[in-house]
Parts: sequence; C-alpha cells; structure tokens
Amino acid sequence: MEKIHIYHTNDVHSHLDSWPRTRAFLQRQRQYHEVHGETCFIFDLGDFIDRSNVFTEATLGKSSIPLLNDATYDAVTLGNNEGITLSKGALEHLYDEAHFDVIVSNLKEADGTQPKWVQNEKVYTSSTGKKIGIVAATAPFADFYNNLGWQIQNPFQTLADSVERLKGKVDAIVCLSHLGLQSDEQLAEMMPELTLIIGAHTHHVLERGKQVQHVLLTGGGKYGTYIGHSVITFGEERTTQTELIETATLPAERGEHREVEAQQRYGEQLLDVEVFRTTKYYNKEWYHYSKLSDFFAEALLDFSQADCAFFNAGIFLTPMKKGSITANDVHKMLPHPINACVLYLNQSQLKSLILYIEEKEELSRYELKGLGFRGKVIGKMLLYGFEEREDEIYVNNRRLEEGETIAVATLDSFTFGWIFPELKDLPKKYLLPQFLRDILTIYGHRYFE
Repeated sequence: MEKIHIYHTNDVHSHLDSWPRTRAFLQRQRQYHEVHGETCFIFDLGDFIDRSNVFTEATLGKSSIPLLNDATYDAVTLGNNEGITLSKGALEHLYDEAHFDVIVSNLKEADGTQPKWVQNEKVYTSSTGKKIGIVAATAPFADFYNNLGWQIQNPFQTLADSVERLKGKVDAIVCLSHLGLQSDEQLAEMMPELTLIIGAHTHHVLERGKQVQHVLLTGGGKYGTYIGHSVITFGEERTTQTELIETATLPAERGEHREVEAQQRYGEQLLDVEVFRTTKYYNKEWYHYSKLSDFFAEALLDFSQADCAFFNAGIFLTPMKKGSITANDVHKMLPHPINACVLYLNQSQLKSLILYIEEKEELSRYELKGLGFRGKVIGKMLLYGFEEREDEIYVNNRRLEEGETIAVATLDSFTFGWIFPELKDLPKKYLLPQFLRDILTIYGHRYFE
C-alpha cells in the first residue's frame, strides 16, 4: 500500500497574514513525509497574487515567487489575477525565478504556440515509481486575454487533450482547476479518467470533498484560510480522501506579524515616488458626487475617449490631498485590480440603464466582495455626461436620436452580469492593461504639469 499526499493552496489573493504559518506547515509536512519514505506534492491553484496588496503591486507579483519557493511548491497554475491583471510582458517574466513548474493547458501565444515558460501537463513520479499526471487550466476570459496579446483556449478541450496524452502512462491524474465549482462538476462528468480535481476561482469550501461520479472534488475557500490535504492510496483498490486544515489553528510562528509588516513597508517604500502634485484638496464621498469623482470622470473620459461615463462612488477609499501625490497614495485611493471598459449603447439601452440604477438605489450600501472590487460599499452610481429629461436621453446636453449609438465608459466589474445583467452581452471594448489608478495617474501627471 502506498499513499501519495497532496497539499494545496488556492485564491490566496495576497492575503499574507497567515502565510508564515502556511509556509512553516508545508515545510514541516515535506520533511515529515521524506523522513517516512512517503511522497508529497504541493500545488497552488492560482490567484496567489492580488495587486490590491501593496507588496504585490510594487513588484508586479514577483515578490510572491520567493514565498512559493521557500514553501517548496512543486507546481502552480494560473488564476485570472496572474493571467489578466498583468501585462503580457509582466506575466511572461513573473516566474523567472521560480523553482517550481507552471502548468496550464489553455494559455497560448497569440499565434497558438506554447509559451516557453508553461507546460500543458506534467508527470511526477513517487518514491516507489507511481506516476501522477498533473493537468491544469484557467478561467477563459477571452476578451481580456486576447486584448493582452494571448490566446485563451477552451479549457474542457485542452484538458481532454492532456488527459488523452496521459492515459495509459500514469497511475492517477490530478487536475488543478482555476475554473470554478460548476465547471469542475462538468469535468468530472466528462472525464472519468480523473482521480482528483483540486478547484479554485469560485472560492468554494469542500471540507471533505465532493464525489462526482468516480472523481473527488475539493476546494479551499479563499484568502489563505485553509490548506487542502488530499491522499491518494494505492492498495487493492485506489482510494482518494481529502480534508481542509484551517490555518488559524496552526501554531503561531515567531515574528510572523513583523514579517507581514515588513512586506507592507517594503511595498510602500518602492511606491514612495511622486507621480504628480495637486493644487487643492479633492474630497471623496461614497453616497454623493465629489470633487474626486469629478476629477476621475475627467480622467476616465480623457483616457477612453468615450462620450459619457458612469461608475460607483465606492471605488475611492481615500480622498486626494493637496500637494505631493505618490504612487502609494494613488494605490491606497484605488487599490482595485479593475480596468475601464467602453460600452456601446443606444437610446433605449441608456434609458433602461438609468431606470435600473434608480430602481436599485439600495445597491449603494451593498458591501460588494469580488469582481475586482476591494472597497467597503458600492456607493452611489454616478452618471457623467448623460441624463434623462422628459423621456428623452441627453448626452452632453444634446438629445440622442433614436437608433444612435454612443460610447459609455465604465468599470469592467459592471460587464460580468452580476450587478448589471443587461450589460453582459453588449458590444464592448476593455481598456487594458491599465487599472483605474493608472488612468488617474496618467491624467493627473498631465493635468498638473
């Protein structure tokens, strides 16, 4: 009888408060299994980085790689935070210093060729010769990846191709999935050759896993709350079990708080660079228009060249002071990994949008989690450059003609179908790779020069 131990993390999102304990635990487990002649593997399922963390932002994620190296990871796959919140060049060099494999089957160069730093699948061998095939895929946000210069392929097809290449050559196949629980369930139905699907992206918590057909699914929530531990046992029959270990229950590590504080200081020091200098104070309000929202609207319209714009007041976490503004100040103000987007709407669609915003006024106090938003509440929806008067739509004080289409700048968060369902399928253009803070910085540098 042989047991293969698999440890995993997923969707850490640069929440590093528990990282010292996580690292120490994984190091101890690695040593324990080696001493006892057992095989263990350690994987991360993506979204380890999150540029709302100043330590991550200051190095475009590179500061996370030594953390994973120290914890002796064997392989990682990409989450959308690695894949679409970094420029193509930044992602290509993110793992330059990695001591582990990067496995993802559905990310390709624009011409369809394999990136040099990525593997479709990987076979690992246990101490007794058992072969474990690892396949992986990430969520296919085609509009983002294609805009950034990548080609993102159908994960179900690329995973099926990987499984086909491994069939008959390995003793078990494990899937590292940054696709979400619903997709994992579909994978289990489609590919009974899989032994274990370690899931991420939807932050689901499966404390003892979920059996779908002959495949065991698992997932460990978010923000480093859990470490997953799965065991594949080879005996008369192959069995698979899984559990989640809560990091809060692990013993405290000496100096763990100082380590986290040092990371914060390091990021702040790197971003302590003046980007422009203001001549007055710009207040922020979450439930009203403000001087800061007016200034950002100017920046957004200038950057997007759209006719009008709307966004939520809750994106501003701090006001903009008078005097020197550093990159760190702008990051504190707009920490979200959110891009701008231009939508193309006609008169009827704009009227429907305005009505929806009026009817959903309670959204302003909703404490949104996810969709790139890293604030407290959504805040008031702010409209700039368009309004309804006597059942007619006016854009920059000009009545919109029936059938006429205009460009509306907004946030990518509003195009995913969760807050504004009608916007999901409209024609749009994502403005990448700049985040909201980059748009404000570009405009501020020019406005105050």
